[in-house]
Amino acid sequence: MIFDLSNPTMKQRAIRRIKYLFEKNAKIEVLEKKKNRTYSQNNYLHLILSHYALEYGDTLAEIKLEHFKKKVNPDIFKTTHINRITGEEREEWRSSENLNTEEFSLATERFRNYSAQTLGLYLPEPKDLIHLEEIKNKIEQHESRIYL
Repeated sequence: MIFDLSNPTMKQRAIRRIKYLFEKNAKIEVLEKKKNRTYSQNNYLHLILSHYALEYGDTLAEIKLEHFKKKVNPDIFKTTHINRITGEEREEWRSSENLNTEEFSLATERFRNYSAQTLGLYLPEPKDLIHLEEIKNKIEQHESRIYL
C-alpha cells in the first residue's frame, strides 16, 4: 500500500496501518516510493478500467470486454473470422496490447468520455499522477479489504 505522507489524511492512515501491523507482530517492508514519471499505457488502462469496475460494481474482465471494447470501441476491437468447418462468421475481440499508440489513445479517450457520461465518473489523464496514485490506493484497499 502506498501512502502519500504529504497528505494529512493519508499520513493518519499510514500511522494506523503501521500500528496495526506492530500489534500483529507482522513481518513488513518499508520503502520510500519515488514518483513515477508516467504510467505505461497498459498499466494506465488497467488502472482506469479497474476504477470504473469498482465504481460500477462489476468485474474488471466484464468491464473491459462489455464496456470498453463492445460498447465504446467496437470499431477498434471487433474482428471476425470464418469457421473453417462450418463456414459461420464469428466475432472476435482484439487484445488491447495489440493496439498501436493512436488506436490506444483514441480508445482510452472515448472510454474516459463514456465514464463521465454514464457514471459521472472522472477518469484522469495519464499525466495526472496524483489522481492515478489515489485510484491505485483505493483499488489496493478494496482488493485487500483494508478500510482505514
